[in-house]
This record gives sequence, C-alpha cells and structure tokens, in this order.
Amino acid sequence: MKAVRFHEYGAPDVLRYEDVEQPTPGARQVRVHVAATSFNSIDAGVRAGNMQGPMPVALPHTPGRDVAGTVDALGEGVDGFEVGAAVFGFLPMTDDGASAEYVLAPVEILTAAPKSVPLAEAAALPVVGLTAYQALFDHGKLAAGQRVLINGAGGAVGGYAVQLAKNAGAHVIATASPRSADAVKAADEVIDHTTTDVIAAVAEPVDVVLNLAPVAPEQLAALVTLVRPGGVLVNTTVWMPAPADEERNVRGIDLFVRSDADQLAQLVALVDRGELRVEVAEQVPLAELPALHARAAEGAVHGKVIVLPPTA
Repeated sequence: MKAVRFHEYGAPDVLRYEDVEQPTPGARQVRVHVAATSFNSIDAGVRAGNMQGPMPVALPHTPGRDVAGTVDALGEGVDGFEVGAAVFGFLPMTDDGASAEYVLAPVEILTAAPKSVPLAEAAALPVVGLTAYQALFDHGKLAAGQRVLINGAGGAVGGYAVQLAKNAGAHVIATASPRSADAVKAADEVIDHTTTDVIAAVAEPVDVVLNLAPVAPEQLAALVTLVRPGGVLVNTTVWMPAPADEERNVRGIDLFVRSDADQLAQLVALVDRGELRVEVAEQVPLAELPALHARAAEGAVHGKVIVLPPTA
C-alpha cells in the first residue's frame, strides 16, 4: 500500500510517499480502508521532533490522527463492527496514523461515521471536534445562559466551538479576523481582533474563556481578567501554561485532547440532525502531504484540510 512516513525528525521534506506493507490487525484491532485523514498542527510538531517527550513515536512513523474509512478486516475479539461498515475516529497519538491506504485502529476508538456528509469529509471532525467539546464541557462546564469568549475562533477548532456553545444555549463572543467571518457567523458577538482590543471590547464578565490563539503570555494573562469569580480559562496552546487568579477562584486549565468514541458519537448525532456543520476548506491527495506540511509551516493553510489516499 501507499503511505507517507518520516524516517527521521525534521522539516517537511523528511516526509516520504512510499510503498509500505499492509498491516494485519491484532487482538481488538480493526483494519480500516482509509477514505481520508486530515492535517492537524500536532502532526507537524511530531514530525519536527518537538513532541518526543509527551508523544514518543517509533520511526519510521506515519502521521495522521484523524481517520475516516470502511472496516476492511477484524482482529480477534472485535465485535460491534462488520466488514464494510463506515467508521471514523481519533487514533492514538503514538501509533501509526492514517496517512496511508490502510491503518490499524483499536476498536474502542471507532464509532459509526455520520451519514449526512461524505465519508472522506468526516475525517475533518474527530480531533478538532473533540477538542472543542472537551474544552467547553469537560473542562469549562459550560451551561445554558452562561457567557463564553472563544479567542481565536476563526480556526478549525473555533468553528466547532462556536456551534457547540450556541447549541448549548450559551451567549457566544468570538474573536476572529474578517477572513474567518463565515466560521464564526453563529456567534452572538464577533470581535475583529485585527482592529479591536479584545479586553476593552468585552463589556461584561464571562463564565468561560476558551483560548485557541497563539497569543503572547501577557495577552493570555489579560484574558483572565474577563472571567467572573469562580469561572475558568481553558487553554489549548499547551506550550504556554494557562494562567489563573486564585484570589477570585478563576481556574486555568491546559487542555490535552483525548480520544473518546462516546463523545464522538454525540457529535455525529448533532451532525446528522443538521445542528453541527462539518467544515472542509481543502482536499489534497496523499502524495501531496509533504507539500501541505510545507505550506502549513509558512502559515499558508487556513481551515481544515483533508488528505485523500489513492482510490485505485
């Protein structure tokens, strides 16, 4: 089969499009015929060697945490899925990923794919959708009637976070540039952070701040001042610890997204009811994944990109 792998850490040019032996599922594993994976910024960090501490991988390594595809073969002890079933999921961080024609997945990370979107497009959802869900509800405890500020809402995670927060009955304030206006159109208030001071523009305290933007430490600390006593700031830029304010009982939480098939099934239900849009900005063939990494390193990738293996 074809796959993209890197045999050493480094710049995007370490990625190789090559022939690899098709894997055989072991106990409690499913082999998935990949319809698509997606590009996540974490893929670039792992490839560059920046994540060897928290996410050690064996080389050569195949990137791609998201997978959508059909069940191709079942390992021993697998039940609940049949060959040919459309599935998707968030693959374990240290296992080989789905930038290949076939990938092995632990059965417990998979769930039935949405029926209302093309299977390949479903690969745009797991990592970023679960990041938004866990930030808002597992850590932020967001509830109806509360106020949430989503800082950096124009990206892939932010688009889902705005939709999920609105679905939950929250008042949503989103910061985004004009280029990302469509991604945040469901928000109650939109702040153009390129022309407006965010701190000054938020007129009333919020219950939750979700920071998705690579802001400076002093900017992140300033966001804490917008949180009401007892509230929380959830931060996804994990290289910069989340600040807190103990005097006002404002918690700071650093989010490390985890695979959760049950939560993913909840997102599927929202998608199939028409309450959550799956956004795909671009589709690229698997052979062009090294070029996609290079474009991302230059800041030239906007929105969610799915990666398609060869169909023949």
